[in-house]
Amino acid sequence: MVVLNVPFALVGGIAALWMRQMNLNLSASIGFIALFGVAVLNGVVLVTSINQLHAQGLSIHESVVNGAKRRLRPVLTTALVASLGFVPMALATSTGAEVQRPLATVVIGGLFSSTVLTLFLLPLFYGWFLREDVK
Repeated sequence: MVVLNVPFALVGGIAALWMRQMNLNLSASIGFIALFGVAVLNGVVLVTSINQLHAQGLSIHESVVNGAKRRLRPVLTTALVASLGFVPMALATSTGAEVQRPLATVVIGGLFSSTVLTLFLLPLFYGWFLREDVK
């Protein structure tokens, strides 16, 4: 389930590069590595919360809804802090900006898509893949 966050992040990173008309280069590739780490971390936080609620005896549906609500703020905070930290790099025009801009662009765009898709699609997929047996 957690590995689903990697394509979620990849979509946003590639879209951000395309919108800023930048090429995929070595620094952008390093940005993808950093992005995948944060995206997977957000997925782990969300899935762990859902698993804990399910282990406490809640149904899959209740666990998914309550887990997503409970981890909304931590996931948003993680993505926002990381994104805001890269804004100066994304807007840089000084020496070294040709290295900084693609990296920051990938991280900011990927975190945006990854966070949105993690909060909406990951709980949905969790509920689909781990359905309770109907008796």
